[in-house]
Amino acid sequence: MREIRVGTAQFEVRDGDKAKNLSRIRELARRAGDMGAEIVSFHECCIPGYTWVQGMSKEDLLAIAETVPDGPSVRELTNIAREFNIVLMAGLFERDSRGNVYNCYVTVDPDGFVAKFRKLHPFVNPHLTPGSEYKVIELLGCRVGFLICYDNNLAENVRITAMMGADIVFMPHVTGCLPSIMPGRGTVDRQIWENRHEDPVRLRQEFRGPKGREWLMRWLPTRAYENGVYAVFSNCIGWDYDTVKPGLAMILDPFGEVLVESHALADDVVVGLLKPNTLKHTPGRRYLRARRPELYGKLIEPQESVTLPGWRMEHQAARNPAR
Repeated sequence: MREIRVGTAQFEVRDGDKAKNLSRIRELARRAGDMGAEIVSFHECCIPGYTWVQGMSKEDLLAIAETVPDGPSVRELTNIAREFNIVLMAGLFERDSRGNVYNCYVTVDPDGFVAKFRKLHPFVNPHLTPGSEYKVIELLGCRVGFLICYDNNLAENVRITAMMGADIVFMPHVTGCLPSIMPGRGTVDRQIWENRHEDPVRLRQEFRGPKGREWLMRWLPTRAYENGVYAVFSNCIGWDYDTVKPGLAMILDPFGEVLVESHALADDVVVGLLKPNTLKHTPGRRYLRARRPELYGKLIEPQESVTLPGWRMEHQAARNPAR
């Protein structure tokens, strides 16, 4: 890995309005480039929007999905990357020739398409197909990997990505401020978001408390620390279909410390300087070498895999109360 400046963004998505969302990506990419970023990461399915598809039919989902790499959104991302001479990472729904739809994260540079990663644990819509492989690539002299939102909640996914050689793991999300049985967690009233200019303190307390940042800090720094990697977290902010999301775009270093973080109650991008020397003596790198795979048979025993986040269960309970 070489020294590199990386940006991570947050913005309020407009459901189903790809042109509007791409215009926000363009503006934030410009800002990141002005701050010296060589790469800027945007959140999960930021081009079409994400949460609004949960009730869609397969036909409706196919209608908003695109082919990768030759679809219109990837072409427009490439135009933006070329305009600002920057690498862009952004999310969309991908359809393939067999009619499968994936939650997909694409990377482009000024010369065009570079790579794509398909979410391993999709759940927002039952018609989404899970990805089937990890992805680590060489990019601008660095080894980078990708995991989307829920993928990062399973420690095995980040561990394997690190074992494949990733020094930086990009972690695009749509998360935070969701229904939960955990103490202190839950949703944020939309009026608090709409009133953010008149009363920013109340919204900041919501976003930085157990509904948002405090919850992230329970596990996100651990993923960076236990594997000795930089973790680049992007997220949406504001009204997202039926809940308010908290943003909190940040980069964590391989010690699990916050390198840079957005404190804005609005669209924003932050840029951090990632240094190779930081990687050399991190505990996580030692832990990787201390593994004893001969003891890990239990990890690979076959099981039925069910991806069902707590907030999804809470939604279902609300919509289908016990009679």
